[in-house]
Amino acid sequence: MKSKHIFTLLLLFATSLVFAQETIIRGKVTDAESGDPVPFATVVIQGSQVGIATDFDGNYELKGQAESDTVLFSYVGYETRKKFYQKGITQVINVQLQPKATNLGDFVVLSDRAENPAFAVMRSVIDNKNKNDKRRLDAYEYDSYNKIEIDVDNISEEFRKKKYMQKVTSVLDSIDIIAGEDGKPILPLFISESLSKFYFRSNPRLQKEQIIKTKITGIGIEDGSLISQVIGSSFQEYNFYQNRMNIVEKEFASPIGDGWRLIYNYELTDSVSIDGEFCYVLDFKPKNDQELAFIGTMWIAKEDFGIKRMDATMQPTANLNFIEKIKIQQELQRMEGGAWLPVKSRILIDVSEITKKSAGFLAKFYTSNKNIELTEPKPNKFFERTIELEEDARISDEQFWIENRHDSLTTTEISVIAMIDSLKQIPIVKTWTELLKTFARGYVEVGQLDLGPWPVLVSSNDVEGFRTRIGGRTNEHFSLKWQFNGYLAYGFKDRNFKYGLGATHFISRKKWTTISANYRNDIDQLGLQPDGITDFDNANAFVALSQLGNLIRPFAYESIQVDLTSQVSKPFSFSLRLKNQEFTPLYDGFSYYTDPSDINSPTGTNFTTTEATLKLKYAKDETFIINDNSRISLGTIRWPTFILGYTRGFKGTLGGDFDYNKLDFGISQRLKMGFWGISHYQITASRVFDEVPYPLLTAHIGNEQPVYASFAFNTMNFYEFVSEQYVSLRYQHFFEGFILNRIPLLKKLKWRLVASGNVLYGDISDKALAAQPTVDFLSLDPNKPYSEVGIGVENVFKFFRVDFFQRLTYLDNPDIKKRQIKVSFNLSL
Repeated sequence: MKSKHIFTLLLLFATSLVFAQETIIRGKVTDAESGDPVPFATVVIQGSQVGIATDFDGNYELKGQAESDTVLFSYVGYETRKKFYQKGITQVINVQLQPKATNLGDFVVLSDRAENPAFAVMRSVIDNKNKNDKRRLDAYEYDSYNKIEIDVDNISEEFRKKKYMQKVTSVLDSIDIIAGEDGKPILPLFISESLSKFYFRSNPRLQKEQIIKTKITGIGIEDGSLISQVIGSSFQEYNFYQNRMNIVEKEFASPIGDGWRLIYNYELTDSVSIDGEFCYVLDFKPKNDQELAFIGTMWIAKEDFGIKRMDATMQPTANLNFIEKIKIQQELQRMEGGAWLPVKSRILIDVSEITKKSAGFLAKFYTSNKNIELTEPKPNKFFERTIELEEDARISDEQFWIENRHDSLTTTEISVIAMIDSLKQIPIVKTWTELLKTFARGYVEVGQLDLGPWPVLVSSNDVEGFRTRIGGRTNEHFSLKWQFNGYLAYGFKDRNFKYGLGATHFISRKKWTTISANYRNDIDQLGLQPDGITDFDNANAFVALSQLGNLIRPFAYESIQVDLTSQVSKPFSFSLRLKNQEFTPLYDGFSYYTDPSDINSPTGTNFTTTEATLKLKYAKDETFIINDNSRISLGTIRWPTFILGYTRGFKGTLGGDFDYNKLDFGISQRLKMGFWGISHYQITASRVFDEVPYPLLTAHIGNEQPVYASFAFNTMNFYEFVSEQYVSLRYQHFFEGFILNRIPLLKKLKWRLVASGNVLYGDISDKALAAQPTVDFLSLDPNKPYSEVGIGVENVFKFFRVDFFQRLTYLDNPDIKKRQIKVSFNLSL
């Protein structure tokens, strides 16, 4: 009998143990549209205090139970989801949250007597901002892991039914499985990983990234040096301690910028403990719904008012084209000395469909920083190359990545890589890839040759008639030490061949030292040649149109040119050019004195110049990336660029007809003006010190085309003014949406205002004029500048810019137009 009671007691005890077993729920919360983790989301058992927040990777582990059998998953900007759970067991519940229109609701506006409690926290944040900003640290370094994924999203049924999409049906079927029960299917195009070492020093402010390993899988993407340089942490830097953050070439106002009260509203919503750190939770949203600013939440550490976490999303009504969403999430770590550095960052950029029948794009960036160390500043010379790619960076195996990547690839990411490999094998994908590459590069790649450029294959003008041109160059598959180029053109009216040949030797890719030689026999127009000082930022359309129709003062030339260039140090570079050129005018009325200092000397029409030009350039924070056999400048960030050029002409050397000296100077800069917008200015000056024929003086670039050109005077005629010496200022200010966003009826159009002003002082001495047998141009009064102003509107139908220019001086010159309307194609975000 006792044994029966003992058995019963044991049975009851065992049963109670089962029912008393702890409930553990684990899982991951992800975005149903992008597949990205949702960090900081709330996971709570309904009707209880049992809850937790997801970590930066969207993972959670909830322990405990309550009367309810339902778990709630919620976060700002997402629809709340409910899931049933089982008590007394360990289980996995993964959830996909569906995004909704980002809206924090209306913040409570208190009376003047009752201050918003968030303001006290924000004032402390601003007071401590310099102390917490990582840029104040003398020097630091860390290991960085970066991952980038680009996908096609918004794949509608109509889009699937298109003929070219039916070829990838099998792949489209498989992405539905990867998306999950609530996920939105996306079609992967590109995924990359990189490991690098990042270095920073504050005085002077310099940074460098050594890219150790890269791994790239993409449709139409080769694992080339260019892509390997732009997938590192240098291009994923988002610092909210800056007043303005540059994202997709736009300046976004930081929620902790100095102008915080002018731009944002705030609400103190909660206080929480994160990793043992007490934090204030503040929601923020812009006051103006079209401001380039963020909606989101930040977690502020009570101890020093540094940012512990940040979740910021671009407001959907912002004045930005083609971008549906920009989302930045960061987790930061306090360093010794107080500054905070991001240890994990996740950025999502959602590009909208251009048409309703097309699809959009998702770009997802993830950065993890480890082994952060405060160090002694490295010498300036160490930072000469901002981005340095190790020679073996593209050589690695999967075992290396398993051992060294900061985070394991998810099952979805592994499937994405396999899917991209499948897509690359589909014939129609290969065809479209090659077509897009040709359009973007301007050349058709055929093995070791690039044929083109295709935009100049055919043209027509009054001198040559219909003109055809074929050409090409060797590419990196031929050699990384040598590049050869050449072309052949024929005019059906003048029945003449034009041609050119050239070669470039890459002496040092580290210092980017090259030597090149080129021969050309062709025609050109006076006054349209780049001088190496003026910024020809949008010259392609302007020059292409100028080659059509009636040419302005055309001339034939035969030239031999040798160039030596070198990046001596990070800010300083030089180039030396030796050039011999024969000039033959193809227009009537030109002549020159064979001895320009003697008006009694014989006259001629053809002449030869032999000259040497030394150009020095100083750009303190200019960044370059190397694209196989070319180098691309990414411009400067804060400092101006200075250029100084000196040209010496030699008489008697290789048939040169004149001795002359010329000096050129240029300075340009991009200025960030906060919420006022962005300014660009360019100052150029030049002087010719000897008497020469007017083709060797400076012909100021006018613009009689309907296309706007920033480097030209847009109400000046072609070859209207020629100067022996001059100084000019070109200035543009982009207001972005600062003015038009605040006008109720106009702000719906999302137009952006642009103001322009161009001023030119020039002169030709009497001595220089006397050296010209014929003068068919005008000279400027040294006391009276040429000036014009313009007002323009960007973002017209999202693709165009329209400018109205008013000429202010020299209004009595013949055949001028005092007012001009210029249009340009302007694909602006």
